[in-house]
Amino acid sequence: MNIKAHAVLIPLLVALPLAGCFTQTYTHGHVISNEMLSQVQVGSSKEQVELVLGSPSTTSSLNGESYYYISQVKQTTAFLAPDIVDQRVVAIYFDEDGYVRDMGNYGLEDGRVVDIMTRKTRTGGKDYGLLTQILKGATAGPGLNL
Repeated sequence: MNIKAHAVLIPLLVALPLAGCFTQTYTHGHVISNEMLSQVQVGSSKEQVELVLGSPSTTSSLNGESYYYISQVKQTTAFLAPDIVDQRVVAIYFDEDGYVRDMGNYGLEDGRVVDIMTRKTRTGGKDYGLLTQILKGATAGPGLNL
């Protein structure tokens, strides 16, 4: 190899292992800035809230309607498991006429971390072994063509 090839190859080989050490940040959900939140006041209509904050991540109709804007920021360094560095739930509570009656801005410091992505609903089929599922299917009743 000539000297020019070494001049390019050596820095590349030194930099390659270091490339995995950098931290990457991932943002999930609907991030609401403090400036956006300051534009929503008690007494604002649902339409005004949606215009400023956008569509909510989820809604609730228990004890009056509520909008929830949920976001999470994770950082990953190299091959390590991701760390949650920020988690935010902005709650907008409406009165019966559809106007903001209260607001909440909850973060990691307000409670335990809730992992929204990994919750799974159990299904009945997973509780039975293969033979049990086959036998239950055979006794399903009329209309079953075996």
